Amino acid sequence: MRNAGVSQPAIDNFTHYWHLCAAGASGLIAEDTIRPLLEVPSLDSVAVDEADARAALRQTVLIKLNGGLGTSMGLDRAKTLLTVRDGRNFLDLIVAQVQHARSAYDARLPLLFMNSFRTRQDTLDYLADVPGLAVDGLPLDFLQNAEPKILVEDLSPVDWPTDPSLEWCPPGHGDLYPALLGSGVLDALIAAGFRYASVANGDNLGAAPDARLAGWFAASGAPYAAELCPRTVNDRKGGHLALRISDEQLILRDTAQTAPEDMGFFTDEHRHPFFHTNNLWLDLVQLRAVLTERAGVLGLPLIRNEKTVDPAVPSSPKVIQLESAMGAAIEVFVGAKAIVVPRDRFLPVKTTNELLLLRSDVFELGPDGRLIAVADIPEISLDPKHYRLVGDFDQLVSVVPSLRRAKALRVQGEWHFDSPTEIVGELELADTGTGGYYR
Repeated sequence: MRNAGVSQPAIDNFTHYWHLCAAGASGLIAEDTIRPLLEVPSLDSVAVDEADARAALRQTVLIKLNGGLGTSMGLDRAKTLLTVRDGRNFLDLIVAQVQHARSAYDARLPLLFMNSFRTRQDTLDYLADVPGLAVDGLPLDFLQNAEPKILVEDLSPVDWPTDPSLEWCPPGHGDLYPALLGSGVLDALIAAGFRYASVANGDNLGAAPDARLAGWFAASGAPYAAELCPRTVNDRKGGHLALRISDEQLILRDTAQTAPEDMGFFTDEHRHPFFHTNNLWLDLVQLRAVLTERAGVLGLPLIRNEKTVDPAVPSSPKVIQLESAMGAAIEVFVGAKAIVVPRDRFLPVKTTNELLLLRSDVFELGPDGRLIAVADIPEISLDPKHYRLVGDFDQLVSVVPSLRRAKALRVQGEWHFDSPTEIVGELELADTGTGGYYR
């Protein structure tokens, strides 16, 4: 890692997690060690002074996680280059949201991307012609760290001469904190007068700049806050916050940290009624103080991710990727908060199911770059054998059907949507074995 130019905070964090892995840590959080989080304040119910909200947004920086290629959807470039709506991709809409907020609130509002070594060049090349996007001499991005994949059999770094780049992996989005520190960006933001950061995934167009949330967070005095949404039957796989019984500390539990015997509890939307959106608020000054106190290592729970060194070659050596989740930092900060936000703060695109929704008339695209739901969001289930890859999806859904009056669209097999049509109520298309056209 040192020879590859990786920063010292990243090396120290990898060392920490390697020793945890060697000691047999699984990172699992048992149901009998936590209590469900049942009472959380809602943004709709808190009072926020408009002047304070404006002042807080003027001290805020927007950070977007942009390390993913979207390989599960068949993409080979930064996922945020995927066209979402009206010929515009994620980056176009994020930039529109930022520019609108800058104008509306007379705010500098820097936009920063945490890129990976695989997404950096594509992203910066695409944004190069946007005038005035960078502010105050700050960069447009900082680089997510890279770490070695280690062999399951002996925890040594894997050697893969066929493609040496596959010997490396990102450390999960928990790397946000050592990456901010090791890159010098954290110090640069504070020196430029910024106090707060709004952090979200780049593929979540709902996490637009929000002065009211900024005002609430600034007034709270909290070092850290997480945005939550009420869970529905469609959100059973999302991570959730809970209270650790031993010390009453708020913690995050993700799917990868849940044992098979506890999955029934994890997916119960009544037992754990809120899900974690991965939208975070950070007090940059308090973050730097904690990182300094802990020598750059927050000590977030380990996520042990087992894969093959080459995902395309199932017979290639089995490796472990040592990862952590940025939302797990809630357990590090004394006085951390959570707040329930409207569902339109969470509009991710993880599959073509969500892509179909965002391209449909269920949403309208505003001049501020935000997608606003104008109808109830229906259930969408597209056969992954035919629709999982974006290229196949675009061929099969060349004309997006109207979904404003739909409750559910469930498609099995290969069905083409190539002419204007409307889905009303629930529609199930069975696999005919020969394909078909829905008109």
